[in-house]
Amino acid sequence: QVQLVESGGGLVQSGGSLRLSCVVSGGTLDYYAIGWFRQAPGKEREGVSCISSSDSTTYYADSMKGRFTISRNNAKNTVYLLMNSLKPEDTAVYYCASRYYYCSGSGSTYAYWGQGTQVTVSS
Repeated sequence: QVQLVESGGGLVQSGGSLRLSCVVSGGTLDYYAIGWFRQAPGKEREGVSCISSSDSTTYYADSMKGRFTISRNNAKNTVYLLMNSLKPEDTAVYYCASRYYYCSGSGSTYAYWGQGTQVTVSS
């Protein structure tokens, strides 16, 4: 059973930075694409970023381009999401999720999910 555990969330001021981590266990990270999603209170879940397994191709939602950077360390079974220039509208619970090989923008195609980590950006 694949398990994902997020960490690194917290409270930060507008303009600040956080680095989220997603540790994968029960499977080899090499085979998985990892996506980051977020959900704010009263809003639908939205895709944030994704990194593929094969060539580490990265994808970002338009509002995150230039601010967020996704990376992976297969030796540590960990995927990171570095978030810079944070804004109050980035406040949400952030989840990582896995699917085989290739990224998808549809959260329903991801088989395994972490429990989420709260990110709160104060103005």
